[in-house]
Amino acid sequence: MGSSVSWNDEGAGEARVALAGRLTIDDVTDLANALARQPAAPLVVDMGGVTAIDTAGAWAVNRMVREWQAAGYTAQIDGAAPDVARLLAALGAPPPAAPVRPDLGNPIIVQLERIGRAVYGQAHNIGLFLAFLGQTLVVLGATLIGRRPLRWHAVVHQCEVIAVNALGIIALLLFLVGLVIAQQGAVQLRQFGAEVFTVNLIGRATTRELGILLTAIMVAGRSGSAFAAQIGSMKLNQEIDALRTIGLDPIEVLVIPRVIACSLMLVGLAFYGGLWALIAGGFYVWSDLSMPPAAYITRLQEVILQSDFAIGLIKAPVFGFIIALMGCFHGFQASSNAESVGSRTTQAVVESIFLVIVFDAFFAFFFSFLGYN
Repeated sequence: MGSSVSWNDEGAGEARVALAGRLTIDDVTDLANALARQPAAPLVVDMGGVTAIDTAGAWAVNRMVREWQAAGYTAQIDGAAPDVARLLAALGAPPPAAPVRPDLGNPIIVQLERIGRAVYGQAHNIGLFLAFLGQTLVVLGATLIGRRPLRWHAVVHQCEVIAVNALGIIALLLFLVGLVIAQQGAVQLRQFGAEVFTVNLIGRATTRELGILLTAIMVAGRSGSAFAAQIGSMKLNQEIDALRTIGLDPIEVLVIPRVIACSLMLVGLAFYGGLWALIAGGFYVWSDLSMPPAAYITRLQEVILQSDFAIGLIKAPVFGFIIALMGCFHGFQASSNAESVGSRTTQAVVESIFLVIVFDAFFAFFFSFLGYN
């Protein structure tokens, strides 16, 4: 044993134990057994001969001191070096009481701090988005004028993913929406004997607003989330850093093909979805209002203006640009963990849909102000 323990019970009514050598974890079991004795008198622990001590040795000494004090006898340590005394005092002190509930502080201050953090976070996020938007527009402009190569294979692949693979779900969604618009419009207009104007409601609402809006929302949930998850995973795997290392611009390789494909394909998807909504409305008015398909088509030609199609075609690429940009932006903002990728994917979808609705409202008021009601 590297430590030496000697008891001396002779004296003026006290027990003395002299410790010497190394009081370390290697000998803590033997040390604890040597110090174990039934308390019978005040105790003095002489540690003048201790050459080395660690927390295990200090624990054994402190345990003996507590046992003698618990038995009603005094126990003191004598001759300990300053470093040894500090270690014994640190281990002998009771741990600080942990509060049952953390101090929440002033609730008003806490709420103000939370609001301030949220405002600062949003302002920082807006700054990052504006920087990303500027980089994208610069690269996009250089690509359109031919100063940067356009990766046609990537654009075609994204067109297939965004549009071709979404034809089924877009057709089903807009077909059902067209049925709902026709049914609800007929029910309400029948109260005034004006159910014939159901065709007007179907035609104007579908081609001008709901067709493009619902298609954009579906693309945001389907493709916008995919953009954020794909780019976020690439950043997680350091693939974006690898692109920079080999001299490729991630904006040019990853963002521009998605932006171009989404902007172009949303035009076709909006027309395609609106067509299915009109077909659904035609089925309903044929079955419920007994209006033959020829009359329905003739009526649509009368009520749908060319400006309605033009407005829809103007909004479609803008919505596609927003969806692709938000998806790519949040993908680039993902940090180095899987939770961040999921969080950024959710943010991409929510913010894309929000901005699409905001811009749709802006277009509605703008064209109304120009007289295209």
